[in-house]
Amino acid sequence: MKRVVRKKEKPLSDEELLLEDQPRSKDKKKEKTLEKKQSSKPEKEKVLEKEKSSKKEKEEIFKEEKPSKKKKKKSFPWGYAFCWVVLLSILSFGVYLILSNPTISKEEKPQVEEKEEPKVEEESKERRMSLVMVGDALIHGAVYYDAKKSNGTYDFTKMFTSIQKMIKPYDLKYYNQESIIGGGVPQHYPRLNSPDEIGKNLVSAGFNLVSLANNHALDQNESGILYSNAFWKKQKNVITAGTYSSWEERNALPVYEQNGITYAFLSYTMKTNGLTMPSGKEYLVNVYSKEQVKKDIEAVKEKGAEVIIVCMHWGEEYTHVPTKLQKEDATYLSSLGVNLIIGAHPHVIQPIAYVGDTLVIYSLGNFISAQKVLGLEKIIGLLVGLDIVVEEDGKVHFENMKTELLYTYYDNNNRNFKVYPFSELTDKILKNHDTIEKEYLEILSREV
Repeated sequence: MKRVVRKKEKPLSDEELLLEDQPRSKDKKKEKTLEKKQSSKPEKEKVLEKEKSSKKEKEEIFKEEKPSKKKKKKSFPWGYAFCWVVLLSILSFGVYLILSNPTISKEEKPQVEEKEEPKVEEESKERRMSLVMVGDALIHGAVYYDAKKSNGTYDFTKMFTSIQKMIKPYDLKYYNQESIIGGGVPQHYPRLNSPDEIGKNLVSAGFNLVSLANNHALDQNESGILYSNAFWKKQKNVITAGTYSSWEERNALPVYEQNGITYAFLSYTMKTNGLTMPSGKEYLVNVYSKEQVKKDIEAVKEKGAEVIIVCMHWGEEYTHVPTKLQKEDATYLSSLGVNLIIGAHPHVIQPIAYVGDTLVIYSLGNFISAQKVLGLEKIIGLLVGLDIVVEEDGKVHFENMKTELLYTYYDNNNRNFKVYPFSELTDKILKNHDTIEKEYLEILSREV
């Protein structure tokens, strides 16, 4: 728009300039209206009116110069659009990483769990059975006299109440029946014969693995062996080894099963106190020979025995030191694949040691006897408990071995026989038992 300038006139105010810019037709009408109003109003009012009209005119001018908001066309929100594009790009890239990276993919998580599952299965394939062992049940006359009742029968139950509690948790519970259960009248040393009740009471206490091959096996001759074998066959869930009634029975060499583990239980003696078996009936007692034991072990292996337990009635009596022959035989048995050797006959405890991978308990000592007159060491025996573990690859090892010394108590009148674990002893039962325990436990760890 062009601005009108009047020569030699006073400069116009802003309001007047704005009015000058308006179309002339409008100016004339407004001027006439203003003149009329100004002429009728006082001076102050004229000034106020003039300011109001100027303000209105100014607003009208700005309305003309600026487009109406209603008519103004909205521009596209490019800033918001850009932000959304960036956000979607980041999300898309993240999804791509998750799908392409196997370490964080959801689909791969089950595979990680699957890799851990075989480890649990491998552990479950490891099998185990528990075994507890005590030594010789040597039933001298004083022992069975104390057990004799007024009606002529025998009851040994009270002698083993403490031991019964100790052996209860184990799968297999072993002892050596040193004095044969040969039928007829019980007999004392030197040709021992024990009443049936000792076997029945020990089975009732929980024992289920019994060695019968020892130097007293022939004390009651062939008839005693046959009676003993028949007696043990009547005892339910009891396994025996070492004496037999025929060649067929002797060569049967059964393999047993416990907790999914197959095992063989063999028993041999080095001698029979000079007593001999009838010709052709050498099956009656398993007398040890390298050739025979090798055949037997090979046979049970062929039948699938994973664990081989051999009871050896060996060594010299009343010594805590294994003989040279004991050590040689242990080495030989280990070479054949025997896993555990349980020793008897010395009537005192001897060390426990490994020969190769074979665990050798050289002697458990006496479980119960009346040999106090021969020395304290003859009435102190050993209880050993352990787990036999068969690994997935067939290897055998032992875990959780526990040892406890046992003491056979009886009074000066040869009465009140009872087998106590040392953990239950008091000075009233055995003076200085703490010192004695330390002394005897030291024997177990002596170098062989």
